[in-house]
Amino acid sequence: MKRILLFAVCSAFVLLSQAQTIKGKILDATKKTTLSGATISVSGKNIATSNNDGSFSFACTKSVTLTISFVGYETQRVTANCNDDLTINLNPSGNTLDNVDLTATSEKNKSLLYQPVSITKLTPVELKRGQGIFLQDVIETSVPGVIMNRRSVSGGQQFNIRGYGNGSRGTNGINSNFDGQGYKVYINGMPLTDAEGITTLDDIDFASLGNVEVLKGPAGTLYGQAISGAVSFMTMKPENGRTSISQDIMFGNYGLQRYTTRLAVGNERSGVLLNYGKQKSDGFSIHNASHKDFANLVLMSQPNEKQNISMYVGFTDSYDERLGELTLLQWANKDYSGNPSYIRNNAHSHVVTFRAGVTHTYNFTKGFSNTSTVFGTGFRSDASSAGGWTDKNTVNYGFRTSFDIKIPVNEKSVLNGIAGMEIQRQNAQTVGYSMKPNPNDPNPGTYTYGVSPYYVINAISSNVAYTTQPTSYFTEWTLALPQDLSLSAGIGYSSQKISLDDRFRAITTTYPGHFDTSYKGMWSPHLAINKVFSKKVSVYASYSKGYKAPVSSYFFIVTPVAPASGFVNNVLKPEHGDQFEIGSKGSLLRDRLSYQLALFSFNISDKMTAISVPLNATTTAYSYMVNGGDQKHKGVEATLKYAIVNNENSVISNVTPFINFTYSDFKYGNDFKIIMGNNVTLPLRDTIDYSGKRVYGVPKIMNAIGVDVATKFGLYANLVHIYKDGVTIGTKRTSNSGVFPKVFTTYDASSYNLLNGKIGFRKNFSSHFFMDLFLGVNNIGGTRYPLMIFVNQLDDAYIPAPPKAVVYGGVNLKYNIFKK
Repeated sequence: MKRILLFAVCSAFVLLSQAQTIKGKILDATKKTTLSGATISVSGKNIATSNNDGSFSFACTKSVTLTISFVGYETQRVTANCNDDLTINLNPSGNTLDNVDLTATSEKNKSLLYQPVSITKLTPVELKRGQGIFLQDVIETSVPGVIMNRRSVSGGQQFNIRGYGNGSRGTNGINSNFDGQGYKVYINGMPLTDAEGITTLDDIDFASLGNVEVLKGPAGTLYGQAISGAVSFMTMKPENGRTSISQDIMFGNYGLQRYTTRLAVGNERSGVLLNYGKQKSDGFSIHNASHKDFANLVLMSQPNEKQNISMYVGFTDSYDERLGELTLLQWANKDYSGNPSYIRNNAHSHVVTFRAGVTHTYNFTKGFSNTSTVFGTGFRSDASSAGGWTDKNTVNYGFRTSFDIKIPVNEKSVLNGIAGMEIQRQNAQTVGYSMKPNPNDPNPGTYTYGVSPYYVINAISSNVAYTTQPTSYFTEWTLALPQDLSLSAGIGYSSQKISLDDRFRAITTTYPGHFDTSYKGMWSPHLAINKVFSKKVSVYASYSKGYKAPVSSYFFIVTPVAPASGFVNNVLKPEHGDQFEIGSKGSLLRDRLSYQLALFSFNISDKMTAISVPLNATTTAYSYMVNGGDQKHKGVEATLKYAIVNNENSVISNVTPFINFTYSDFKYGNDFKIIMGNNVTLPLRDTIDYSGKRVYGVPKIMNAIGVDVATKFGLYANLVHIYKDGVTIGTKRTSNSGVFPKVFTTYDASSYNLLNGKIGFRKNFSSHFFMDLFLGVNNIGGTRYPLMIFVNQLDDAYIPAPPKAVVYGGVNLKYNIFKK
């Protein structure tokens, strides 16, 4: 009996010893987010992989040394005993492909290496490489395939992704100069793009951003009407375990002043970030000043292991004077006096917005979670230009929800999915006014800048109230197979309703004043295959489709000539774009070399464009939209950087040259013609044939070549050279309207080179105090170049950049209060 008992006790001890485990969780050391797919190995043998929530566990019989590795992070070794519960923080590697924080993706491994699409991620390294308060500098330096324009010091900002361009409100043909359309922009998971599909960026404080991601190409599967791509902004976040107070100060020529005060409080399960910024500039010319006030609040909370809650609240008051476009003659003569009609009307953009959104994530199980965001924006603007004054008031609100699903197929394969919806609604009213000389003007009928008062608001010329409601449903699934092979497939469905009331014109039996329309059947599929080799290099191929529906001003056309009336443009169709792309990404040579390469063919069909109807030989009566034709865009984009030196203990701790290259072979399709004035007499009718021509306004070659240098003692510097090819900016008739044959002349803008540099000193003087002192110069050589070109609006064409070098300098101070 004793032998039996002894045997049972020994067996129990053996079973207990065999049942011992080591478990833990893998986190990003800076963001404190979980890392799914990290590899845990012992003596070179893989024994576990972190789950969707970053956790892992395995049986043990003795203490072991674990090696934890994950693409984009420094490998870490940890000694653990049986029954230990570990928390392992991995530090991002300085030169590898970063993880993405996109609002939606079905691939659970967030490394760029595993994403079968073109994504450029901008970290603080890129965002602070220049001034850090204008995103245009960052985009042109670090994002191939994307152009960013602005109409003033920091107003009217727009993206042009892979040549799609912006909206289509221009009155002279095939490009728009006035609003950003065709892409979706989010901030902390909340849409900035309104229900009309228009993105206004005047009210965004770029200095408060900590991360920007640009997804290039149709993204309609997951983001609704995003025919050219999607952009995700993430604000700075409080650091875990500390409270800090920061003060950033910047000064520059042309009267630039920027002040930012920031309070950050980070606890284990909560965080608060309060940011206030004030920015002003006198501009480089007359009527070119700008001033802005930014305030935003970020709250984060983790009530328990299953839930995460975050809130974003932002308020902005932004005012930018508009100099107007320079004519071809002014540009040739280096005359920066601006457009007299703009200045006479006190041309400006004044935007006041209040944005708020709450995001809640709930993890039901390890393989099933939901993320939902409720958001709203109050938007008010008043703007004037050569054509008059417009007041706009909108309330935009909506809801986005997505379910993340993980289904194990077998021991080596997993099916990851995302499914959800996004719905927005916007109630808006725009009122237009003509303008007239100020009654108090001592010289009525004339205007002299600085002497006569600006023109003032006159009679109402339009009053339109409208409601827009887009809805999108989406799902995408990724099958992760052995050998790091994955297959992705998804589809999105979008629709849009518009209801419009013309409150200016009298309602009659032939003119009811109320109009409704809807655009349906916008199906956006996505298919992709991705293969990762040795967790260092990936190759992928993908197909995607996206749509862009007309906005309210497109389907309803006001005809302000006698008899004043309007008509419904019920034949206008949404644009759609189809893209095929192949590419490769990699991190090689012990993570010193990283690259991204993409080759694509992007075809845009039913491209919307404007036709102008002349009142007489010199005046346009009104314009309306048509589906003009197709555009065929083929291109190559490449990013490469190599850390020649990457050693924190070396005197020169970092030397990393980089290059971003874009080749764009973009052309108009066959039979792409625009008729100018098709309801007037023949001599005034112009038909311009764009078939087979290069797309206007897009350089064929763009590149940015630079180097980042840092020392062990805190000195750092960067130097960037930017090159842009010349572009075609417009075609116009150069013979008299009644003369035959008609003569058309095409005009081009020249190529240009820019050289930007920055030097600074950053240092932690103690565990509490940090300082960053810097001096920079943009356009070191004083190159003459445009901030923006108004395509097909001749003679007015150029929004000029400052003609001389832009010099700036400042200091960022931070005091950390550590908690026990």
